[in-house]
Amino acid sequence: MAELAAEYQRKYGVEVILEGGGATKGIRRISDKTVDMGGTCRPKLFDSTEESTAQLVPVAWDALVVIVHPDNPVKDITLEQIRDIYDGRIANWRELGGPDRRIEVMVRKGKISGVGLTLRELVFADANHEFAATKVFPSTGPLEKAVEQNVAAIGVTGISSARKRNVRMLNLEGKEPNYDTVRSGEYLLYRPLYIAVNPTGERSAEVKRFVDFAHSRAGREIIRNQGSVPYLEALRLVHKQREQRRAARTAANP
Repeated sequence: MAELAAEYQRKYGVEVILEGGGATKGIRRISDKTVDMGGTCRPKLFDSTEESTAQLVPVAWDALVVIVHPDNPVKDITLEQIRDIYDGRIANWRELGGPDRRIEVMVRKGKISGVGLTLRELVFADANHEFAATKVFPSTGPLEKAVEQNVAAIGVTGISSARKRNVRMLNLEGKEPNYDTVRSGEYLLYRPLYIAVNPTGERSAEVKRFVDFAHSRAGREIIRNQGSVPYLEALRLVHKQREQRRAARTAANP
């Protein structure tokens, strides 16, 4: 969002003031009409009155990546191994071909963060699944920083965020997370990124212009440069993600 906002401001002379806070805040601040638009990496919770009036417009696909310290020799991981690590069945890096060292699992607080909800749904087929966490963080930034500083740590985050950190992204099922593997669906963990809008808001026309810019050639190039895939370039992933959810249910209930 920051890179899109900077170019939009340069192109149109309209200041876009950004405020962090996570996926949930991006939706709920729109729903309570305290901001003009928000960024989020999860869908609305339809049983939540705090999110009912927000409208979400998908603009990109973002890979969920497993991150480790740069000195960790492990290069690859499987979905089954992720399940076993986050359930506590795999607890030592030696079981993944690494050193004899305890795995320290870093997770976000709560169950409705963008990364946490997607991981639970696509890997465990259970939005309420409890992780066997070593340490819990209030937001993504501190989690990523902890992985940067701890050779025993493992975490999951979005690729566009991970690319800005001194961490290593593991291949998943032998596939490197990149534009081509995400766009094709060969890389199995991905989620839409949305702009949350209020269609009847005071600045709805300006917000629509921003959304249109995100879908434009210039906007799509910015999205690609951040490591994500423009939403309209990979519509097939909508169907593939349904298949992934079915596969997760099968794996969780063999």
